[in-house]
Amino acid sequence: MIVTQNIHSRRFPDPAAALRLIKPITWFPPMWAYLCGVISSGVAPSGQWWVVILGVILAGPIVCGMSQAANDWCDRHVDAINEPDRPIPSGRIPGRWGLWIALAMSVVSLIVGWQFGPWGFGATIIGVLAAWAYSAEPVRLKRSGIWGPGLVGFSYETLPWFTGAAILSAGAPTFYVITVAVLYGVGAHGIMTLNDFKALEGDRHTGVNSLPVVLGPDRAAKVACTVMAVPQMAVIAALILWGKPLHAAGVAAVLIVQFWAMTVMFKDPKAKAPWYNGTGVLLYVSGMMITAFAVRGLS
Repeated sequence: MIVTQNIHSRRFPDPAAALRLIKPITWFPPMWAYLCGVISSGVAPSGQWWVVILGVILAGPIVCGMSQAANDWCDRHVDAINEPDRPIPSGRIPGRWGLWIALAMSVVSLIVGWQFGPWGFGATIIGVLAAWAYSAEPVRLKRSGIWGPGLVGFSYETLPWFTGAAILSAGAPTFYVITVAVLYGVGAHGIMTLNDFKALEGDRHTGVNSLPVVLGPDRAAKVACTVMAVPQMAVIAALILWGKPLHAAGVAAVLIVQFWAMTVMFKDPKAKAPWYNGTGVLLYVSGMMITAFAVRGLS
């Protein structure tokens, strides 16, 4: 009743709430992955800086921001339980404004993506469809603790990495680029699983079978960390095989520090998962950039 009354108490969205709706803090992973793709392409961006800048904006504020708006709209009932102060359940984004914002940003995503030619536009279409498939009924892959985090990992890491490399090289990325982009996208499944810890109670009540719900916090944390670590080990092995031992050592170093952070989280997974999402993820993406520089000269 309180939520309903709040929703009808204002006609237009609060600007600060609209910014919170598209969650700027979530833009970093796809923007970073796009830059990794640009660097890994091995193509100097001279004369193409607009491609780099506009691509970063498309990956972060536009497509990722759209996905966050769509997710908040589709999750408004869950958020009323977990986080009633969020923009939609609190009424600061009233009525169907959350839906209109998500739809408008979907259109803007496609318009901007069109500027990048077939590779960029195709990737944008996939990104928009993935965002709605994750959140919206009847597909709502978010209900699955396997497919949901997997789709987000692909959309946040693999897809923008592939797109940045494809746009700069004006063609399909190399085998080396595709391999590491896929591996880091797979590892991001673990990051997304840890992110689900904050919605544990609401997911239980609304039938979202995230891994923390299905396995419990302790087992889910161990599974998430394993999923994060194994692809990084594969990257290290691949870099050694490809004649990049120093870069492999750099990725190994950040992984070792992640192992330490994991042991801290395992002491209280539910409480420490947000801390690890800040500490461990920073190390994870640092390894991504090291890898991007490693594969840029391979062909």
